[in-house]
Amino acid sequence: MTKFDPPRPIAAAAVVEPRTEVVHQSGAAQQSSAVHGDVPLRVTDASLPPGEVARLVGGWHHDPHGVLGAHPVPGGTAVRVLRPLAKSVLLETGEGEQYALTHQQDGLFTVLVPATGLGAYRLRVAYDGVEAVQEDGYRLLPTLGETDLHLIGEGRHEQLWDVLGAHPRTVQGVVGTAFAVWAPNASGVRIIGDFNGWNGTAHPMRSLGGAGVWELFVPGIGTGTRYKYEIATSDGRLLQKADPLAQATEAPPATASVVHASTHTWHDQDWLDRRANATVHDRPMSVYEIHLASWRPGLTYRQLAAELPAYVRDLGFTHVELMPVMEHPFGGSWGYQVSGFYAPTARLGSPDDFKYLVDALHAAGVGVIVDWVPAHFPKDDFALREFDGRPLYEPADPLRAEHPDWGTLEFDYGRTEVRNFLVANAVFWCQEYHVDGLRVDAVASMLYLDYSREGDAWSPNADGGRENWDAVRFLQEMNATVYRRCPGVVTVAEESTAWPGVTRATEHSGLGFGLKWNMGWMHDSLQYMSHEPVHRKYHHNEMTFSMVYAYSENYLLPISHDEVVHGKGSLVSKMPGDWWQQRANVRAYLAFMWAHPGKKLVFMGTEFAQGAEWDHDHGPQWWVLGEDWPAAADHRGVQDLVRDLNRIYRDVPAMWQLDTAPAGFSWIDGGAAEDNVFSFIRSDTSGRPLISVTNLSPVVRHDYRIGLPTVRADVRDSIWLEVLNTDAEVYGGSGIGNPDPVKAEPVSWNGRDTSAQLTLPPLATIWLSPA
Repeated sequence: MTKFDPPRPIAAAAVVEPRTEVVHQSGAAQQSSAVHGDVPLRVTDASLPPGEVARLVGGWHHDPHGVLGAHPVPGGTAVRVLRPLAKSVLLETGEGEQYALTHQQDGLFTVLVPATGLGAYRLRVAYDGVEAVQEDGYRLLPTLGETDLHLIGEGRHEQLWDVLGAHPRTVQGVVGTAFAVWAPNASGVRIIGDFNGWNGTAHPMRSLGGAGVWELFVPGIGTGTRYKYEIATSDGRLLQKADPLAQATEAPPATASVVHASTHTWHDQDWLDRRANATVHDRPMSVYEIHLASWRPGLTYRQLAAELPAYVRDLGFTHVELMPVMEHPFGGSWGYQVSGFYAPTARLGSPDDFKYLVDALHAAGVGVIVDWVPAHFPKDDFALREFDGRPLYEPADPLRAEHPDWGTLEFDYGRTEVRNFLVANAVFWCQEYHVDGLRVDAVASMLYLDYSREGDAWSPNADGGRENWDAVRFLQEMNATVYRRCPGVVTVAEESTAWPGVTRATEHSGLGFGLKWNMGWMHDSLQYMSHEPVHRKYHHNEMTFSMVYAYSENYLLPISHDEVVHGKGSLVSKMPGDWWQQRANVRAYLAFMWAHPGKKLVFMGTEFAQGAEWDHDHGPQWWVLGEDWPAAADHRGVQDLVRDLNRIYRDVPAMWQLDTAPAGFSWIDGGAAEDNVFSFIRSDTSGRPLISVTNLSPVVRHDYRIGLPTVRADVRDSIWLEVLNTDAEVYGGSGIGNPDPVKAEPVSWNGRDTSAQLTLPPLATIWLSPA
């Protein structure tokens, strides 16, 4: 950050002594014999007042296009260009005429061409030992139209990324890159980059009026150019900022933005067409959560595309959920402190490389959900913090700006342009990267003004309450816009409180999410499973309470990365008992989870009972599946179970078709606390059932009678088959179960007319389906 003098009033016009090479005074016919090579030159005085020049070269001029480029003046056309370090500048018209420009001061060259309607021209610029022919971007019209500026000002530009940021394009026949940035409090903005030696003197941007947008077209640069914005603040500082709308970045720890234009050709139109005609609520959805950088450490996006889709498809998951792929400065944040909201992290490759990965997943029949973090952003000086010298993306009130949990800043959801930035960003990932959903992180921290704040550390809303109504309106706008523009996508809220209507439609005053993480089920069920079986009867309701509120929202059941880090241990290590019992508990628990109403999610490593908690530097413990690992068969058994859970789950509509309707679930016996047994029925729209029975005690329960639903009018023909048993030897169990068909008997039990006696394996779940 550089200190400079704040803007001063433009000085009155001053007399500027012409340089000795000036050979033609404005309006005069006086000539000299000075030449440029063999070409006679006509050079004129079109100088600016020194104060105006100081504003230009100092970086605080709001309208450089008003003085630079070509402008009709009495006596002809004044042409002015900024070329620091140039030895000479020659103007060449389309008709072949040439005019030498006079160096006035500080890199400003001027000439008065004795003609009007100058038209297109080029500049021949000589430096030490180098001569370059250049276009003059300051002679071109703005690359943003009035409609764009109006929509930006209204906060309703739903494709904001098309107009702000950096875009290679051709303007009036000139090839280059159009830059535009929102910085309403700036006194001036310049572009710095590798194309100008990170010296922005020659590239000041113009303010386009009340929208707060600054714009410049730079000829001759394109894809791969590194750049930042140099922002002059009202209090005399120069800030170097990455582009908030950059679609590519340098790989951290470097922080420059990179000009990008996609060349990827998509091959997933059939996938998108099918997606547009379906919803997740009445479809199977089992999600494999991944941290891309550590799934297979060292793999790029394209290398991941060669391995990840096949692995996920083999295990039968319908979707992957990617922890944030947006650019972030600190890898230890796992992507949850985003600095580049419109750019996939360059750590793993280019934006097109990430598109290639999404394409490959779709080709394998796997949907892609990405974690999205509109709740906060980091304080790094190069990013959004006080972007134009004042709070801009964050609230001006420090009580609302500071996020107390993560040392970050919250967004100002009450500002239309900030909401626009975020809403457009949500659409961007769905539209430009073809992702199938957004899992929105930390929604609760957005909804409550007093979230993690006590005493006087928060300020109430206008009604004196704790609700952040600006955040509510933002989330409603985001969800409504995404669902309108991107058919078939799903938005998922990580919301840990009892805020009403998270998945209720916005037209009915809900937040408008498609699904909500069931954090209550996760915490309660894991708490139950952590107890020794002898004590579980005292905590029975921790496994059944979720059905009291199961249809208050549309739920997804998550066993996410948050549950296997920071000393919490892996899923298998949470279980009591010896190694055999721990694995048995995991298998029983996963099958209970898959049968429970709600979509499913597990974090990588859980699918094969990884023993250690997740380490973002090393990723899953893949070696435990290797032949040379003593317990490899144990881990592969759990992995085989997950594969079968997903296979049966996808093939049996009773498991997912009525996830959001009470008709899809009924208890057989939810109160068998003394036995540590849970039995229930899942049904599809035709009434065809699947029965799940879980025995979370370490003893075999022989001849355990449960009531059965009536499948046929003739009960003598009611036969049930065991379609899954987590105690099967192939999964690492003891092999106890019901290998023979189970016949219903006309014995009333559990309030039902028919029943059957089962063998319940220890620490196991069995599924029964009518024959």
